[in-house]
Amino acid sequence: MPSVPSGQQARAQAAAITPGRQAPESEPTPAERVRALFTGQRLSPGQRRIAQYLVDHLTEAAFLSITDLAERAGVSQPSVTRFATSLGYAGFPALREALQPIALSAVAGAGDSRGARRNELQAAIDAEIENLESLRRVLADPGQVLEVGRRLAHSIPLTVVGLRISVSLAEYFAYAARRIHPDVRVVTGGGSVAYDTLLQAREAGGSWVLAYAMPRHANETLAAVRAARSTGLRVALITDLTMGPLVEEADAVLTAPVGARLVFDSYAAPGVLTAAVLQAMADAEPERTQARLEGYEQVATQHDFFIDD
Repeated sequence: MPSVPSGQQARAQAAAITPGRQAPESEPTPAERVRALFTGQRLSPGQRRIAQYLVDHLTEAAFLSITDLAERAGVSQPSVTRFATSLGYAGFPALREALQPIALSAVAGAGDSRGARRNELQAAIDAEIENLESLRRVLADPGQVLEVGRRLAHSIPLTVVGLRISVSLAEYFAYAARRIHPDVRVVTGGGSVAYDTLLQAREAGGSWVLAYAMPRHANETLAAVRAARSTGLRVALITDLTMGPLVEEADAVLTAPVGARLVFDSYAAPGVLTAAVLQAMADAEPERTQARLEGYEQVATQHDFFIDD
């Protein structure tokens, strides 16, 4: 029986999931040159609004004052300053100076802003396709996902932790997992309430927790993972991270990249990875899965839960 890798082993395996960047096939466009300034930076949603405004309105934005840019991007002036310094510039004037030559090169071929918006949305989808391709390559060897699914299937009760932005993924997993697992509990808030739920799960016989940690990664999530381990529970983590304290605390790590081209992250790859873990859980207990799914369908039909096709 394959063993679930430790946090250190999982980091080494998860590193293979991080997508590489392909070299450009042609001269980058002005918008691509601007986006290159943000590459590798973890921007807050407010900072992404500034970045998106610069990309969509480059020929105008590169010559605005900090007051005008803040107003048009819908953020505060200090936010613009923090955005510039996060990119390594002394302040907004230095960033503006770097943007102006790019803007001047774009003047002759500038299109309307609606076209730029469509192209940027398409670029975000292209980035997600790349993320899914990366996940596909990793799942060519499904051993770790299958083993995590088996461990989660055998943990009764099974606790799912998802705080802040990760709540939606945790609730999706829990909603589906309840169809095939007899006792699924969800933690969507931190603090002592989370600890109580984790402790009760362990005392009830649970052995594993599935935790989600999507950016921005919350200190509360790290505290919940540590609390789970302090009760004797083992932790499987689904995240975009390949290193750091969350990864180090987990017993098994499944990594999937998030889409970061829009104001808020998109989760195509983590969503598919979640569905893959659910599939692994179903396959680990086929008789239980069949019985529970058939039972649910009978109840759904009896009480008319769904609109017939």
